[in-house]
Amino acid sequence: MTYSDATLKKILTHTKRIAVVGVSMNPVRPSYYVARYLKLKGYNVVSVNPGHAGDTLFGDMIVGSLSDIEGQVDMVDIFRRSDAVPGIVAEALDAFPELGTIWMQLGVQHAQAAQQAEARGVTVIQNRCPKIEYQRLFGELRMGGFATGIISSKL
Repeated sequence: MTYSDATLKKILTHTKRIAVVGVSMNPVRPSYYVARYLKLKGYNVVSVNPGHAGDTLFGDMIVGSLSDIEGQVDMVDIFRRSDAVPGIVAEALDAFPELGTIWMQLGVQHAQAAQQAEARGVTVIQNRCPKIEYQRLFGELRMGGFATGIISSKL
């Protein structure tokens, strides 16, 4: 899937509250450090994992499902296998009538679930990582030695 930088940057700029489905409490797991990074960047991150519901992560309680989240979320970030995506998307569409984005992590994609969400006006990103895209689009990857092609005045 190809997404324009403008589309990705718009999502990352306008999103305020993100539900991270499949978050891990293990700091070496990608779902942990992506959620932590997004929280450090100022996003309101709601951790979702039924196996850890009621535990605390990053100072907030983990919820068991999207339906357990009070209020609206702007983005649902999915850290689950592709075969779990349809159920997550269906729950997200039911729970959040104002949902803006379904974001499927690297290696995660599901065409039918994406079509279902897009039919409801939700933007769908598949097989991408918001942490990587944020770093690339806002000039942070250069700190790790990557040439992003984006000029930044950050030191």
